[in-house]
Amino acid sequence: MAAAGNGDTLLLQTGVYKEGTIVLSRPITLIGENNTILDGQFKNEILIISGYHINVWNLEFRNAGYSAMNDFAAIKIVDASSLLLDGNKIWDSYFAIHVSNSSFVTIRNNRITGNPKSEQLTGNGIHLWKCRDILVENNQVNGHRDGIYFEFVTSSIVRDNRSEKNIRYGLHFMFSNDDVYQHNIFSNNGAGVAVMYSKKVIMKQNQFEQNWGPSAYGLLLKDITDSDIRHNTFHRNTVGIHLEGSSRLHIEQNKFKGNGWAVKIQASCEDNYFTQNNFTGNSFDVGTNGTLVLNNFDNNYWDKYDGYDLNRDGTGDIPYHPVSLYSMIVEQQPHTLMLFRSFATQLLDKAEKAIPGLTPVNLADQKPVMKPFSL
Repeated sequence: MAAAGNGDTLLLQTGVYKEGTIVLSRPITLIGENNTILDGQFKNEILIISGYHINVWNLEFRNAGYSAMNDFAAIKIVDASSLLLDGNKIWDSYFAIHVSNSSFVTIRNNRITGNPKSEQLTGNGIHLWKCRDILVENNQVNGHRDGIYFEFVTSSIVRDNRSEKNIRYGLHFMFSNDDVYQHNIFSNNGAGVAVMYSKKVIMKQNQFEQNWGPSAYGLLLKDITDSDIRHNTFHRNTVGIHLEGSSRLHIEQNKFKGNGWAVKIQASCEDNYFTQNNFTGNSFDVGTNGTLVLNNFDNNYWDKYDGYDLNRDGTGDIPYHPVSLYSMIVEQQPHTLMLFRSFATQLLDKAEKAIPGLTPVNLADQKPVMKPFSL
């Protein structure tokens, strides 16, 4: 590779290469034939890229080294721009792809499979730090700490990926603004997806499913603002969306189906707007930890709504209160969940509906619709 000139294309023939750490720092294209394997022998970083206009296609990376101090990766990109990683396979790495201080990088069509041990001994599948204008597209990631991790990443897109069976989060945002993630599937991850300390994030047309556990969510939102959550599906999660310290979010036309809690919204949240969502088959529709309500629910479908529509305009004539008394008790005393579906809890909720007083009076959908939306 040292003899390659700028703009050259290098074709690696089929075989297993144990070359230690390879460094690319000039604009070239590196392509592998079928079954071209770069083996790190569990002691080396395999490929380090630093430069411009570098492409890496159709290579298989195996057995990268481990170093908690240096964040060893199968592919490490540092101080780079205008790069393409396309159609590669990465097996048994600490970090699979680690990108820092880079821009205009496309990570596409890669298959990443880790060998998860513990959260402390496993790195992230696709890890980006201090980057901008990144496209992460059509990758499959499983068996890492976080499938995809963004920290200080701006103006970037995550789309059409499948991130599943990761120890912690399928996708994890930290301090990352003006980003979009769409058409992704996040399934069977330890704690779901987390977006934290960020603003102006668009989350649309994603599937959050089968994220179960005492601290598991389809989507955890912590201290985020001015963001949109639209056309997503939250199916069979402990909590569909958990909001904490978040404000000015528009949550519209999502499907909440078969979750433990469809939505948990803490008293620290304000000015969030829920509209035209479908809530079906959830054990609890909404949970909260306080009585002060500064958020708005309007024009949603709730399958537990038992009101009426005398004028047949499609909207219920009485408000729907999605927070049940029993859900408030469970929020304060989690062990009472063992009484779920008991006759006593049904009496509690019926009594609260007849003489409301303990549930948040202002947390109500004033215009619940009678039929689910076609989403």
